[in-house]
Amino acid sequence: MTNENFEQAIVEAHNRLEKLLQLAGITMEQSIESDYPVELLQQAIAEISISLEELHQQNEELIATRHLVEAEHQRYYDLFNFAPDGYLITDATGIIQEANYAAANLLNVRQSYLIGKPMAVFVHQTERQKFRQIMLQLQQQGQVKREELRIFHNERTIDFPAELTAIAVEDSQGKTGNLRWLFRDISERHQTEQKIREQAALLDITTDAMIVQDLHNQILFWNQGAEKMYGWQVQEAQGNNVWELLYREPAPLLSEALKTVVERGTWQGELCKFTKNGRELIIASRWTLMLDAVGLPKSILILDTDITEKKQLETQLLRSQRLESLGTLASGIAHDLNNILTPMMGIAQLLPRKYPHLDDLSLQMLNILETNTKRARDLVRQILSFTRGSERICTIVLVSQLIEDIKQIVQQTFPKFIDINIDITPDIGIVLGDSSQLHQVLMNLVINARDAMPNGGKLSISASKVFIDENYARMHIGATVNSYVRITVTDTGVGIHSEIIDRIFDPFFTTKEVGQGTGLGLSILMDIINSHDGFLEVASQVGIGTTFKVYLLSQEGTTAQVIVDEIKLSTGQGELILVVDDEVAITETTKATLEIYKYKVLTAQDGIEALALYTQHKDEIRLVLMDMMMPAMDGKTAIGTLQIINPQVPIIAMSGLATAETLVQTTGLSIQGFLAKPFSTDELLNKVQKIFR
Repeated sequence: MTNENFEQAIVEAHNRLEKLLQLAGITMEQSIESDYPVELLQQAIAEISISLEELHQQNEELIATRHLVEAEHQRYYDLFNFAPDGYLITDATGIIQEANYAAANLLNVRQSYLIGKPMAVFVHQTERQKFRQIMLQLQQQGQVKREELRIFHNERTIDFPAELTAIAVEDSQGKTGNLRWLFRDISERHQTEQKIREQAALLDITTDAMIVQDLHNQILFWNQGAEKMYGWQVQEAQGNNVWELLYREPAPLLSEALKTVVERGTWQGELCKFTKNGRELIIASRWTLMLDAVGLPKSILILDTDITEKKQLETQLLRSQRLESLGTLASGIAHDLNNILTPMMGIAQLLPRKYPHLDDLSLQMLNILETNTKRARDLVRQILSFTRGSERICTIVLVSQLIEDIKQIVQQTFPKFIDINIDITPDIGIVLGDSSQLHQVLMNLVINARDAMPNGGKLSISASKVFIDENYARMHIGATVNSYVRITVTDTGVGIHSEIIDRIFDPFFTTKEVGQGTGLGLSILMDIINSHDGFLEVASQVGIGTTFKVYLLSQEGTTAQVIVDEIKLSTGQGELILVVDDEVAITETTKATLEIYKYKVLTAQDGIEALALYTQHKDEIRLVLMDMMMPAMDGKTAIGTLQIINPQVPIIAMSGLATAETLVQTTGLSIQGFLAKPFSTDELLNKVQKIFR
């Protein structure tokens, strides 16, 4: 019941009482003349009872209303006092009139202490001016929202960042009556924001790409690492489909990765992705499923690491290890093969000299034997080129002459339906290297080009000078900042599939049919180019053709040719030579050859026998031919012992494995010559005659 209704009820009750009094007066006057005074009195009493009952009910309602008001006030007070945020009520000048418990707790004082204090005394002195501006804004606009101030607590010794919201309440005259302030400590928020900023900075400085995509492959987040790795700026990447942006075509592995990460929460593996400019990268990718507040899949966090260079180095290391294993195997095989080939070549060259009147058929057969022995020797040397025991003879090589030789061979032997085009710049100059090995490199390339064009095509060989700068050298393994001769061999053949182009330099890898290739050609080619401090590039497209570019260091300003002295074969004068080898066929053919040319020969089958013979004939023996690998006592030990007996004894070493250079380096022995098995008669006699000149 409202106050107005209550006053009206009292007035009505008063009026009824007035009427009752009037009625009672009339009744008293009429009581003398009337016989009904009792009835009138009863009626008056009844009216009074009704009025008193109504007054009682109204009083009860008033009491109930007061209790409700008191309860509402208590609830308001509790909400005000125990709110989690600080709450202050000040007058228009900022003097605190009311404060809740949270405000006192934040400011570390009693609630009663705050009453009557200026709110400004709790604001850090560096932000008093800002506080005055907030007060002015409240006067003008009636409210401020989410302003930050530094607030003191604990007797002005400690301050904290506070977020402030306030409104101005007008009085009955429309003027600012009081100000109501809400503030909270945001120290934890600042710490969290700082941590987020630090983490964001880490995300930006990391070299890894961090990408967040939704379950429909749309990019939601793209850090600076992703920008640097893939070339797409954040505004270009966000909102796009990551599969369309970074992959040429959807691979089954992508669908499998998406399924796995949704089912298990994580996935990791290697993927091939493409940059903005089309460069292919090998990526170690790690996917993590992100969940929303209720635990449902929301997005996928992807962390990508570029391992392209690592994979290239691993490939090179694996290739090096394979070559090393192959070299170990090849060395053992080559030793035995060279021991077999040495007497075969010696006999094929010895018989025509010992029997000059052989018939033509016999000479033809011996020539075939010699030719095939040399072919077998060359094959063994190709295998040995995988090891460090292969000797390279460095000379000045005219590039134009080298290509001219290849041109003549190609024109004479290649099918006529292959067009040959040669383009050499006039000042191409020279390179330093092994002429026969470089010849082998180009022959291998042109033969592969021929085989790639079974139905005809165009073979182009060109040569030009180029300068490799620092940027280019950094992108190509083996390249240095220098001037190079670039020899390019291009065909219009079937091309090489991208899936296997990285394997074409592996030993024994070939795409040719069985019997048409050994798979050693490009492996040997790569080894030769590396040994010449050069490098190689290859590019190919299926159905269009293949281009190989060989880069060799240019020797500018060098014009002199290395002159090789030809020694005319002449007979000896009976000098005694000791030939030591565990292969009887080699000692016998060598002995026969030397004896034809008027030398005397002693033979031994191992180092022990050689020492015994030398001790007996040391005054007559003028030269020792010593095999390096023998049972009982090897060549190294035998040579060392001989040099103890006679430091001046001339020694020529023989081996199917070691070169003269590596022999000296590894044994520390002083020798006067070296014969690589299988050696020809001319090579043998030239070495011997050099000793006796």
